Amino acid sequence: MAFSSSLPSRLLKGGVLLAFLLFASGCSSTIRIPVDDASPGQHSQPDPDPAGSFDLKVVASFNGKATYYADTFQNRQTASGETYKKSKYTAAHKDLPFNTLVRVTNLKNGKSVVVKINDRGPFGRDREIDLSYIAAKSIDMISDGVVEVKVEVLASN
Repeated sequence: MAFSSSLPSRLLKGGVLLAFLLFASGCSSTIRIPVDDASPGQHSQPDPDPAGSFDLKVVASFNGKATYYADTFQNRQTASGETYKKSKYTAAHKDLPFNTLVRVTNLKNGKSVVVKINDRGPFGRDREIDLSYIAAKSIDMISDGVVEVKVEVLASN
């Protein structure tokens, strides 16, 4: 009997605690991404270089060859456990820690993109980084397949 009489009390305390935690989490500081200013019916391209939106600095850089993922990798699991999506700005690198942000610049045309490292590779022919399809498209490397790039490792200021 003692258990059943304390159950409503426990549920009430748990509910109050849950409500407080939900309220408190809504007050936490987050990075806010600007709202899209496109008119209704118009679609704008996602910002391929969000580094300017955040206070990031270059902590290391190197040059090498970049390739991009084939369509056969779509929806497969990456080494980090995330699912590869060709519509996400991600990349594979042999050594950089997962979730590292890097700016990749196509040295042929000067276009750059910021991607998150979430996979391992590439593993052949002196390649330095594998980009997702959308990242490769944003620096106009699809028709070339392999391009010389500058990779800049980014960190918070």
